[in-house]
Amino acid sequence: MVKQKTIKNEISLTGVGLHTGKEVTMTFKPAPVNNGFTFVRVDLQGQPVIEADANYVVNTQRGTNLEKLGVKIQTPEHVLAAVVGCDLDNIIIELNASELPIMDGSSKYFVEAIEKAGIEEQDAQRNVYVVKEVISFTDEATGSEILVMPSDEYQVTTMVDFGTKVLGTQNATLKSLTDFKSEIASSRTFSFLHELESLLEHGLIKGGDLNNAIVYVDKEISESTMENLKKAFGKDEISVKPNGVLDNLTLHYPNEAARHKLLDVIGDLSLIGVRIQGKIIANKPGHFVNTQFAKKLAKIIKIEQRNHVPTYDLHQEPLMDIHKIMSMLPHRPPFLLIDRIIEMSDRHVVGLKNVTMNENFFVGHFPEAPVMPGVLIVEAMAQTGGILVLSTVPDPENYLTYFMKIDNVKFKHKVLPGDTLIFKCELISPIRRGICHMQANAYANGKLVTEAELMAQIARKQ
Repeated sequence: MVKQKTIKNEISLTGVGLHTGKEVTMTFKPAPVNNGFTFVRVDLQGQPVIEADANYVVNTQRGTNLEKLGVKIQTPEHVLAAVVGCDLDNIIIELNASELPIMDGSSKYFVEAIEKAGIEEQDAQRNVYVVKEVISFTDEATGSEILVMPSDEYQVTTMVDFGTKVLGTQNATLKSLTDFKSEIASSRTFSFLHELESLLEHGLIKGGDLNNAIVYVDKEISESTMENLKKAFGKDEISVKPNGVLDNLTLHYPNEAARHKLLDVIGDLSLIGVRIQGKIIANKPGHFVNTQFAKKLAKIIKIEQRNHVPTYDLHQEPLMDIHKIMSMLPHRPPFLLIDRIIEMSDRHVVGLKNVTMNENFFVGHFPEAPVMPGVLIVEAMAQTGGILVLSTVPDPENYLTYFMKIDNVKFKHKVLPGDTLIFKCELISPIRRGICHMQANAYANGKLVTEAELMAQIARKQ
């Protein structure tokens, strides 16, 4: 079970936004567990927070743009790629402008800043979505396609073909995130000359210069265009090198364009909100197809997590049978509501109850249409969680467990005689001073039947 990670110290960078041309100071700050990646606009009243969430994508022209309640974040993809590439789960990114700094057009400086700030593990398990089948999205208008397939780890392959002689067809592959810094991070953004002319005419890329974008010359440069470029970039002379790149910029890799597209894919897919264990294959990726796929995958994950029912081998030797359970819990029939403990770690426990018509509560609880009382399902989940918290003391027989709080209880399906109930309780926060805060779920017949947040405390018997 991999732990979540954040940075140890805060660190700031200053640069300009590629399209706005505005100077911006960006500060990386440590974030608590389950925070994810969040942006904070410190230049606005109330310092509004915008989560890195695919549902907030409003525009993908020349970059990914987020907006929440009128508050905008522009071109975050290079920073988000760096955050994922550095294996972080939680970080707060403060900005005093809407657009993140372009730096040299890559993720290199962001990675260096994160490493300088230091990385530390947190006391919570990382949320990972394990891909079990192929999921894809195709943009019919452009022919761009992106898919994910099962894999032992997160991998990305990009294939680009812009139909130009200067760039041609390129591929790039990242086999492991551990290679992000050395193989992908320094790959810079790029543009074609015909795009550059249009962007300049429309007053965009105000923060662009020949140090933060590769320009591929895909057409003859007229004298007037050359003069406009000199003026825009503040250069006395501009030339085209034999490799078709404007000015004297040296490529870091022959396939730097494909590597940068891979970088963009990683940044855009971070908007899904959870780690992916699967292989991404992107053919002609772009911010639109990337973020549409992120939205689709995030929706699938949300539905699966809501309906997810863990599977257990109910025929295996139990971790604790009824005798061991009674040696730990003070409850006795008819109020002992669990029969077995089948799994346990320092953060979770799984219990089981076989529901029969012989239960005492069926005598009075709708005898003609027996249904297990919801409060007793909650009690059974609490007893299962009690095993977890009592296992932290050397003499559990000398302790009792008391409820402190029950929140967000939902009863989704009836539990009837003949059902086998599975209870799974997971810590929301570490056990401190005998206080246990946990998420508890009850399953039967392949469905989630009850869920609740429980808080209890163990106290020594008087």
